[in-house]
Amino acid sequence: MATLTDLLAEHTTLSAAAAEHLQRLVAEWQLLADLSFADYLLAVPGEGGVGGPGTSGLVYVAQVRPNTASTVFPRDEVGHRVDLPASAQGANPLMAAALHSGVIEREGIATRFGNVLIERTAIPVGFGGQVIAVLGRAGDASDPRPPSPLESAYRDAAEALCRMVVEGTFPLDEANTLGLSTPRAGDGFIRIEAGGTVTYASPNALSAVHRMGWTTDLGGSRVADVLAALLTDPFESADAAAMIAAASGTVDAARLPSPDMALRMELDARRATVLLRAVPLRSQGQSRGAVLLIRDVTEVRRRDLALISKDATIREIHHRVKNNLQSVSALLRLQARRSGNPETTAALGEAVRRVSSIALVHEMLSGSVDEEVDLDTVVDRLGSSLVDVWLPDGGTRVAVRRENRLGVLPADLAMPLVMVLTEVIQNSIEHGFTAGQEGAEIVVGAVRDVRGLRVTVTDNGCGLPEGFDLAASDRLGLQIVRTLVSNDLGGQIEIAPMRDRAGTRVRLDIPLH
Repeated sequence: MATLTDLLAEHTTLSAAAAEHLQRLVAEWQLLADLSFADYLLAVPGEGGVGGPGTSGLVYVAQVRPNTASTVFPRDEVGHRVDLPASAQGANPLMAAALHSGVIEREGIATRFGNVLIERTAIPVGFGGQVIAVLGRAGDASDPRPPSPLESAYRDAAEALCRMVVEGTFPLDEANTLGLSTPRAGDGFIRIEAGGTVTYASPNALSAVHRMGWTTDLGGSRVADVLAALLTDPFESADAAAMIAAASGTVDAARLPSPDMALRMELDARRATVLLRAVPLRSQGQSRGAVLLIRDVTEVRRRDLALISKDATIREIHHRVKNNLQSVSALLRLQARRSGNPETTAALGEAVRRVSSIALVHEMLSGSVDEEVDLDTVVDRLGSSLVDVWLPDGGTRVAVRRENRLGVLPADLAMPLVMVLTEVIQNSIEHGFTAGQEGAEIVVGAVRDVRGLRVTVTDNGCGLPEGFDLAASDRLGLQIVRTLVSNDLGGQIEIAPMRDRAGTRVRLDIPLH
């Protein structure tokens, strides 16, 4: 489906600033739908422009349904034209009128749509002194019961926000530098008048405040005083009071549209943690109070802290394992130096190399927050360390370099793959080159897609011995490689001579899913 940006580009010639305003409106209009108990449709004029001959060609470019009521438009209206027959469910004859008049147009009598009576309204969207779009609202008008206090408070706030939409002051260009989520109306709704006194608090809002430690009703209380009594951090309490004062009109309301004005906070009380968002209500430059949305996130934060603690524990374990493996490696290296048997020294040297490669992966995991390993960093470090460890006095200097990216792999795949690469690179360094060969080089390449990873290790050495057969080889290193590739990686390995020049190529095919 086309995005809002795509539809605006296709049907309008709006400026970038106007399109951005509509983007912000659509990002925030779930609150409008929930407070109104109604569906909203956003329509823009076609090629004729605002107020021009094409205004009859209004096109729906976005749609939102309420979480607080049943939708009256089960069909997706996005992309459809507004000037449809009156029997069409999305048709709203008031929208063209609102686009021309620039004021909210209301239907005097509810309209029957199927078995439901719907009440329709059209709200022009103002920006920069012009009407750039129009909102069509349709809600169920079938219920004959008088509205509850919650419904009345919701609808009153929705009407105030709709007047701000007409004036182009909703939504605000507010800051959210901490990336806090937005509480919904159903999470907790508090209506405050100019000055910060509570006129209505929903049951969920009362539950959230009671969870924080407040024991009485909120009606008639000043929110800033309530938070000052509950919050444990005096600086946080002062910031919350400043936010509520700015939103409710206690201070200069002209500062509110500033992008650096933060109107949402996460507050820690003695017993609970809540998200609080302030939505100023203003009309014609005068404050009409504000809506406070509050969500109890105590359990969410408790789980977050548990995950952070668990993650820190896992990383500490990786760090300690790395330290222990390095100690084992040092002991093996010391034993190799003391041994007078060349075979024993070589065997201990191989053990040192294998233990060190495992320690390297644990070192990377100790700094990772998601149990994943950047293979490119590991391979780069692995190649240089293997060359330094193995290079004998007067031996061949081998350069190990990497081509392309291997990417990031989870630990359960990275560990055996690094061990395989260790064996393959070391085997090439040890057996692949003639003494004193110039320009000796080992290249680690990779090709990766969504299904698998192919790693190639090539050298320009003397090639494989006559009659080499990987399956029949009794060398411990190659046996380890076969076992790891088959059992741990679920992949395949092929070792063959280079086709166009001297040298050897090792190819690993590893499925990622």
